[in-house]
Amino acid sequence: MGMDRRTLVKAVGALAIPALLSAEPNEWGTPVIDIHYHPGGEAGQEIRHADGSGVTRAVLLPGNGAEQRAKADVHDHADRFVRFANFDVREPAAEKLFRASVQSGAIGFGELKYPVACDGPEMLRVYALAAELGVPVLLHFQENQGHWNNGIARLPALVKSNPKTTFVAHANSWWAHTSAEVDDSVDYPKGKIVPGGISDHLLSEYPNIYGDLSANSGRNFLQRDTEFSARFVERHRAKLMFGSDCGCKDGHGAGQPQGPLGNLCTGRETLTTLKKLCPASLFKQVTWDNAMKLYKLG
Repeated sequence: MGMDRRTLVKAVGALAIPALLSAEPNEWGTPVIDIHYHPGGEAGQEIRHADGSGVTRAVLLPGNGAEQRAKADVHDHADRFVRFANFDVREPAAEKLFRASVQSGAIGFGELKYPVACDGPEMLRVYALAAELGVPVLLHFQENQGHWNNGIARLPALVKSNPKTTFVAHANSWWAHTSAEVDDSVDYPKGKIVPGGISDHLLSEYPNIYGDLSANSGRNFLQRDTEFSARFVERHRAKLMFGSDCGCKDGHGAGQPQGPLGNLCTGRETLTTLKKLCPASLFKQVTWDNAMKLYKLG
């Protein structure tokens, strides 16, 4: 039997409800997508953190070996979570594992945080595979301590030579190098930012690199020199995305590991700072529009 027009409209409307709900404004005045959330240690922690911090959707970044946890979260909350793939880039089987993970639903690689050079042979293989599969790569840059993806001074040449790879840059060295004067031994630099940094240059010159504002490194950048950071966010408004990279359990600071913020939620602090720095349209672009477009989630 054919379906009359009224029944058809009701059926289509019912199917559209989840999509409409995912874009509803929340306490921040706009839907928010967190592009940097690691699956937690407690059952249900991911959804509690999203709800508690006012996050509409989140990109789960599993640690190496935590893919099944991320898959389960996506299965249970398909309207809230998507996932990236993460495997040790030094292992011979890494390429095979990344490829299989994308085939099973991963939409990107990361957070890749291994003690290798950012332009070393391990990473070059990953960039080539990401370009082939059409997925972004999220990288942790830190010159001190673990020397994760070290060699940030060579990053412009790397990005230029891999134009088909989409890079998403994050962490201490990336945000420190918004300034032209950097002490790479300092995790969270203070004081005025000197214009002309590598990160600023990269975002301006190359269409295939983006900035992830997550963690205390991103929050510290936004807060250390608000006059500079407000202009920076406006200047790179199409290239920046909000993330939390938060260790708390509930989006309000419970169980936050010892660090610069004490018992505060990193995601909430970053969103609060962005809210103060940005007009409403820019806040929405950075916290929702850019990631939805880049990650093809619209």
